[in-house]
Amino acid sequence: MNPVVTAPPAVGASLLDDFSLEMTGKDVPKLEEAHAAIPRGTRINVTFLGNEDLGMRLAAARSVKRLGFVPVPHISARRLPSRRDLEEFLAGLACDGTADNVFVVGGDPARPEGPFEDALAVIRTGLLQHHGVRHVGISGYPEGHPAIAEHSLWSALSDKSAVLGAQRIAGDVITQFGFDADAVLRWVEAVRARGVGLPIRIGVPGPAGVRRLVTYATRFGVGTSASIARKYGFSLTNLMGTAGPDRFLHALAQGYDPARHGELKVHFYTFGGLRATSEWIARFRRGDRED
Repeated sequence: MNPVVTAPPAVGASLLDDFSLEMTGKDVPKLEEAHAAIPRGTRINVTFLGNEDLGMRLAAARSVKRLGFVPVPHISARRLPSRRDLEEFLAGLACDGTADNVFVVGGDPARPEGPFEDALAVIRTGLLQHHGVRHVGISGYPEGHPAIAEHSLWSALSDKSAVLGAQRIAGDVITQFGFDADAVLRWVEAVRARGVGLPIRIGVPGPAGVRRLVTYATRFGVGTSASIARKYGFSLTNLMGTAGPDRFLHALAQGYDPARHGELKVHFYTFGGLRATSEWIARFRRGDRED
């Protein structure tokens, strides 16, 4: 049984226009399978995982471009063994014509594997613009981060936004996914109150099994109380079901006020389900209903 997918026109027009997707370097065959269901020119982020090497990351970005999409390769600061590794990656992207857009994140390792403590350290090197990067994505955490204090998250967001502005590089914020649209919108208001005017892409899980959603949420410190789960559309007592983000997107659209929240778009975490997510988005934007 597929989740209900009904969408008012306002959702598709304002929030789902120019949505973006996320994949790993190993998901290229899945992208090949799903590409017909994805609008040409869609931004597709390619993660920077520890079990993938330089060649795999570069090849994935090339595949995204070849299939008619905009590659957004990730750079994980704490996974970079050296400045030379960063330069080699950026030079490879520039050579392939895939360096225009990148997403820079601190990364998962508790201790840096090289000289970069966080994303800001990478941005401050000046190497991004040197290799032709024109747009930089940075991370946002509406529900906080399990390993980073809240005041540090706010400082990092403000500092990264300021440095990008000083370097005259365009950018946006991509948030960690969550299940509570009201909490996300409150966070966006707080971002704007701190003077950060970058466009924000709200992280949303693509349709997935409830067990998988809960597993990822636990890993990333995302709230999954029983009340939030019900609000999103699944039950913590039935982990065998599947949930899509239709209720979340409806709530987001209903609460979205451009005057208060600025420019918002949607970024889908596909968890390997590129085709399922892309087909779900197409149905949702058409306003189809499947019970």
